[in-house]
Amino acid sequence: MARTREFDLDAAVDAAMDVFRRKGYEGTSMRDLSEATGLGSGSIYAAFGSKDGLYLAVLDLYRQRYATPMVDLLRSGNDARAVIREVFIGSVDDITGDGRHLSCLIVGASMERAHQDVRVADRLRSTTQSLEAALYDLLAEAQLRGQITSDRSATDLAGFLVTSLQGLRVMGAINPDRAALTRYAEVALTCLD
Repeated sequence: MARTREFDLDAAVDAAMDVFRRKGYEGTSMRDLSEATGLGSGSIYAAFGSKDGLYLAVLDLYRQRYATPMVDLLRSGNDARAVIREVFIGSVDDITGDGRHLSCLIVGASMERAHQDVRVADRLRSTTQSLEAALYDLLAEAQLRGQITSDRSATDLAGFLVTSLQGLRVMGAINPDRAALTRYAEVALTCLD
């Protein structure tokens, strides 16, 4: 009879996320993952198949925890400028808020893994496309109502804003200066004028 798992998979994925955000994929060893999760490598392999399997589970949790609430906020039907500003300032808060300065897993995975693992690339593409689609819908509606500029297409504005959000995360990893990142966010938002 097979032995049942005696650990919480979600807690293990959550603990692994912290390690991958601090050390990146390549910098994270199975020993690091075992120490963080409290699981032996055998249990990690049994639950996730491999370090890659755990990493994919981490990417899924990251999307659920960070991207999905952003998409939900963008789809809330509130004022486009206010909501987009809230997304940007929320990102600045996330970058600088807890003092740990953990890197964005999407940015890290894009640079480190997307070019060599199609499963990672697909997850990242899906995550950024969902954010871009939510922005597009919000922007197109705001343009129809005359609330923001129609000088640029909603498609281009949405793509630019996603790019700017990711750029903030990159710059925040280099220099997590809240005041500077807030200024940069405000400059990005001028594209709506």
